[in-house]
Amino acid sequence: MPLTKEQLLFEIEDLLRTMPSKYTLREGNTENLAWLGRASALIDRWNSTRSPFALVYSLDIRSRDPIRAAEGVNKIIILLNEARHDLRMETLGPLSIAVSHGMTFDYFDEIRKIIEVAKEDLIFVDPYLDAEFVSRYLGHIATGVTIRLLTRYKMQTLLPAVDAFCQQSKSKIEVRSSQKLHDRYVFVDRLACYQSGASFKDGAKSAPTTLTQVTDAFTAMLQTYEAQWAQAKIER
Repeated sequence: MPLTKEQLLFEIEDLLRTMPSKYTLREGNTENLAWLGRASALIDRWNSTRSPFALVYSLDIRSRDPIRAAEGVNKIIILLNEARHDLRMETLGPLSIAVSHGMTFDYFDEIRKIIEVAKEDLIFVDPYLDAEFVSRYLGHIATGVTIRLLTRYKMQTLLPAVDAFCQQSKSKIEVRSSQKLHDRYVFVDRLACYQSGASFKDGAKSAPTTLTQVTDAFTAMLQTYEAQWAQAKIER
């Protein structure tokens, strides 16, 4: 029986969540080969005309040339994210969720699902990031992902929590401050952006809020906040 688009979306999101480390994917062990085989099969189910690309990228990943292998990894991640977002647009449209007052776990769970798929880079933009934010979310981010926090206030509680988390997890976390922040965003692998109507640390705690995927303005938003990051004060 063919998969529905909703089922295919679920499978591709699960594939991205369970991806081996991008730095070890080229190793020809059973786990990596099984993951690449599943990726090729799902791409073929999504769009058979893109299936040959998945096969080529899989061959590149197993190349002895490290540059070719690294490019193959990046390309297959981009292809899978293209499939994911295409299916999301067809089945759900851009993510847009209203979270009722007091439904703090529902808010947390939606953010968790977003950040768990990151494989390379996460940027959180929020003036009020603090120690509670660190304990609530950072443990759900995959090993090896670079975490960038662009914030403004609460440094006295944020920085010690980040230091302790890094010491225990060996995560790479950079913190910068800017006076120009107001809205809250999370950018995933420079491929997707989500806006939160409330601070990440207290979404839905004291008032209803929303979580909305930015699509049409994504490129402009990414450029804006990458520029702010480059100009921001380095705190850590």
